[in-house]
Amino acid sequence: MHQMVSTRAETSRRWWVLAIVVAAQFMFGVDAFIVNVAIPTIAVELHASAAQIEAVIAIYLIAYATLVVTGGRLGDIHGTKTVFIAGVAGFSLTSLWCGLAQSGLELILARLAQGATAALMVPQVLATLHLLFADGARARAFGIYGIVLGLAGAAGFLLGGVLVTLDLAGLGWRAVFFVNVPCGIVIIAAALKIMPTAPRRPGSRLDIPGAVVLFAGLLCLIGPLLFGHDLGWAAPVWLAMAAGVAVIAAFVRLEHVVARRGGMPLIDLALLSDPAFMRGLVAVFFFFFANLSFYLIMTMYMQKGLGIPPLQAGLVFVPLALTFVVASRHSGVRAKHRGTLVLIEGCALQIVGLAVLVATVETVATPSALLLALVLMIFGYGQGLVMAPLSSAVLSSVKPASAGAGSGMYGTTTQIGNAAGVAAIGAVFFAVETFMSARVALSAACALFVLSITISAAFLSWMRRA
Repeated sequence: MHQMVSTRAETSRRWWVLAIVVAAQFMFGVDAFIVNVAIPTIAVELHASAAQIEAVIAIYLIAYATLVVTGGRLGDIHGTKTVFIAGVAGFSLTSLWCGLAQSGLELILARLAQGATAALMVPQVLATLHLLFADGARARAFGIYGIVLGLAGAAGFLLGGVLVTLDLAGLGWRAVFFVNVPCGIVIIAAALKIMPTAPRRPGSRLDIPGAVVLFAGLLCLIGPLLFGHDLGWAAPVWLAMAAGVAVIAAFVRLEHVVARRGGMPLIDLALLSDPAFMRGLVAVFFFFFANLSFYLIMTMYMQKGLGIPPLQAGLVFVPLALTFVVASRHSGVRAKHRGTLVLIEGCALQIVGLAVLVATVETVATPSALLLALVLMIFGYGQGLVMAPLSSAVLSSVKPASAGAGSGMYGTTTQIGNAAGVAAIGAVFFAVETFMSARVALSAACALFVLSITISAAFLSWMRRA
């Protein structure tokens, strides 16, 4: 009887732990969208140049993407709870610094630090879910995670517009950063009390040479992707990217050397020989290749092609985000019965949504914001079916001891996919728009989205066979 009560308490406790870690994921997700809404106001008040404003967004992504594998491995070594709390504390403090910034340069530095602390915090979310929900409740737990992702997008658009418009206590745009501070304090207090303490690995140390080499390689790869358009895709941009690929290849060889000497590599080398995990990562790359770039292209089309005001253009995505949430809930149930097949169905539905979008802009001269919002709901539902169970499916073959490393590799892949998609599809959109029109440019971009999602679906099918 006592054992039964104890088991129930542990089961109840893990759902509270889930609430804590997804609250941190929600804060991270909201921050990504809320800053984009506030950017025009920030530019005016801080007299920031266009390059500085781009850097405010890009430097955050670079810091996060280059350090997230290291953050995941630190969780494996020191325990997810310790690193998670450190990450939330750092994210809250750097958010405060962002809100107090007095110049464009200072805000860029603060955003760099914020991205680095996010790289400590976020991998522990997926790692914790992977460790605590290895049973039949896994689909439901990851379904909740997917719902939070969708709500973060909707909340980011809405909260950013509300905070900047209301100008609470005269804080203006600074409130979009300050809001993270009380949220962080509550999350830390709850984590200290409820999260279980994971055992440390005695004698294990971070592979610092590997971390430095990986950071350099990813920096050379991701930086040019984000700034290549502004630099006209000059030869040095391509050389830097080629150097990044070479450095990452050297990093893999270095990790094998570390393993042969009895050390703990930054990534679990067994993951590189896991066909299901590696095929899953390729699917993740192409899925996210058509993720952030889609929202950028739609925003540019609405504002430049249709003249829809920024706030109204942002509200167009709210119904999409809500259907994403509904789909995330449905996907958890469907994944339990249909497995990863639900991911392929979601990809197919996204392609249908893109086809309907192209048909709409080709047949309606000036589609209204309301019409676009209704059409985008199809794409949003399909995306929700994929994104919620995607991380669970890809990480399912990862051993508990490598949960942090696997989550870090997943996080890095998503950011490289996002950056590459923004660079490649953004370049196509702007080129076609210059020579033809925003409408034709949107159709060309949608063709690339369809291609990318199709490749993702193909690798997801291949992953199932592994």
